[in-house]
Amino acid sequence: MTVRLYDTRAQTLRDFEPGDPSNVTVYVCGPTVQSGPGIHHLRAALAFDLLRRWLVRRFGRVTFVRNVTDIDDKVLQNATEAEPWWALAYRMEREFSAAYAAIGILPPTYEPRATASIPQMQELIARLIDAGHAYAADGDVYFDVRSWPEYGSLTNQSIDAMVLRQAQDPDAAVAVDERGKRDPHDFALWKAAKPDEPEDAVWASPWGAGRPGWHIECSAMSRRYLGPEFDIHGGGLDLRFPHHENELAQSTAAGDRFARYWVHNGLVTVGDQKMSKSLGNFLLAHDVLAQYDPLVVRYALAAAHYRSSLEITPTTFTEAESALGRIRAFQERAARALGTRLPLVVADLPEAFATALDDDLGVPQALAIVHETVRAGNAALDAGDDDAAARALVEVGRMTGVLGLNPTDPQWGGTGDGAEHEALDGLVQTLIAQRAQARADKDWTAADRIRDAIAAAGIVLEDSAHGTHWSLDGR
Repeated sequence: MTVRLYDTRAQTLRDFEPGDPSNVTVYVCGPTVQSGPGIHHLRAALAFDLLRRWLVRRFGRVTFVRNVTDIDDKVLQNATEAEPWWALAYRMEREFSAAYAAIGILPPTYEPRATASIPQMQELIARLIDAGHAYAADGDVYFDVRSWPEYGSLTNQSIDAMVLRQAQDPDAAVAVDERGKRDPHDFALWKAAKPDEPEDAVWASPWGAGRPGWHIECSAMSRRYLGPEFDIHGGGLDLRFPHHENELAQSTAAGDRFARYWVHNGLVTVGDQKMSKSLGNFLLAHDVLAQYDPLVVRYALAAAHYRSSLEITPTTFTEAESALGRIRAFQERAARALGTRLPLVVADLPEAFATALDDDLGVPQALAIVHETVRAGNAALDAGDDDAAARALVEVGRMTGVLGLNPTDPQWGGTGDGAEHEALDGLVQTLIAQRAQARADKDWTAADRIRDAIAAAGIVLEDSAHGTHWSLDGR
């Protein structure tokens, strides 16, 4: 058993060797809670939920930290007199938590808020100043990028190359501000208090009242909860620069070894454009979850490889719904046919499934194995091979369970239940009874007409020794 992950810093697949195989440590950049979650936030969180589940399967224990950035320029900008910044942040945090829970994302081991780690951030800033890698300037504190020769190592670029690109692209230039910033690429570790910002968004510090910069928050929180070195740092591909680049620079310049592996998920696109509010192609998680079953949303966001871009199209969720329908239909059919008759020995997980997930979390390949097993199980049921059908049923349950996609899991128990299902069941059962009566009367024309009407509505009938059962067509 060897798990391999694509390390963004190394730009290659690497065998995953945790510092402590009995406790894998993971830090993932969580949301900045200035507004509600979009579907791209769910995709990012789900990518690392799937990774975490597989690492638990392989190593047993994973300490998983996902932060909440609850103090930030945008949080302050979106606050109002009626809703202060801290109230907005808390409300948005709850929206994120609800959306994560809706699609089965496991809660983190720790979920620290940035505002709860201000002392740790100040301690880290002080270490950087003492080491000559940061400087105070009129109440602000900046990281001196040119004092750290390894700056740019995560994204494989040099400061001189950045300067050249900015010279060629005036829109990308960053001015040296008048408060004492020495270099355009130096970034803020501490921001001096501003007259137009709320008084309760300010903390005392050795350099004057103010608040932390964005990048220092994650360095301080990861160190506080996982130590100076941990196994995996995760986040969206759009966070590589400048956020993760700056995290790496300030942590290592302060003497911490920091992350052993860097893992990034791909972006969500609509057409050929990255999803963003400014482009008007932003899909709110709330709207998507109101339209589609949460399990369907989870499947749709999991089906593409985590490092690839996921294009949202009109068929993204309907295709996921159809795929889940095939899995569910087999499980229901096999359960009816087999009852409690299961083989005494059943393989834990198909080897090909485990191999796919070991290879850089190959969920698309793993799902292909799930559907191959579904087809084999249906074929076994058709042939009357109960042992093979039962083995397929158990394997499908275990594979989808690992991925958090098992339709029979109690967390998805609401799917297909309720008043609508009961009403449909009543109508179909009436038609089934009419068809049975027509067959008993040898009125084959009427029996066929009823069956055709049922099929035209997208309903499949299955006749067995135990009676007739119906299901929605999962094709």
